[in-house]
Amino acid sequence: MNRLTATLFVALGLMVAGCEKKPEAPSSSGTTESPKAPAKPNAEKPEAAAPASDHHGAVIELGNATIGAFSVRASRDQGEIKPGSDAPIDVWLTGSSDKVLSVRFWIGTQDAKGSVKAKADIEDPKEPNHWHTHGEVPNPLPPGSKLWVEIETTGGQKTSGSFDLKA
Repeated sequence: MNRLTATLFVALGLMVAGCEKKPEAPSSSGTTESPKAPAKPNAEKPEAAAPASDHHGAVIELGNATIGAFSVRASRDQGEIKPGSDAPIDVWLTGSSDKVLSVRFWIGTQDAKGSVKAKADIEDPKEPNHWHTHGEVPNPLPPGSKLWVEIETTGGQKTSGSFDLKA
């Protein structure tokens, strides 16, 4: 294994660990609280499947859209969309019998110029239509930026659609 490959494996392991649910720690009052992990930027890489939870905070529903043969619902975690940071994104795909090979998200313009596409993973194996990742917010953030979702199905067919980010 060459040095670059080994470095990529280590980096991927560290990034995956950032999205996993951490064990609950007792507080001084004797109750349990879930510690929050710092957000980590994500490039074209998968996130680890994590249990469905509110471990990233309050959710902002971004709405529903038809993307190819799929009905898609999207949400993001509450917080400012700041250039150079990341945003936890979730989508749910329904309504098609097409086999999904991959789902990618990016924030920016349709052509993805200046953006990094983040490959999503299924959030919870018990809910195979729920996809999650952390999308990198480009710096600078182009005017009119949106959340873009690209769905690749068998045969290499790709379709994409967008959602307003809602402040």
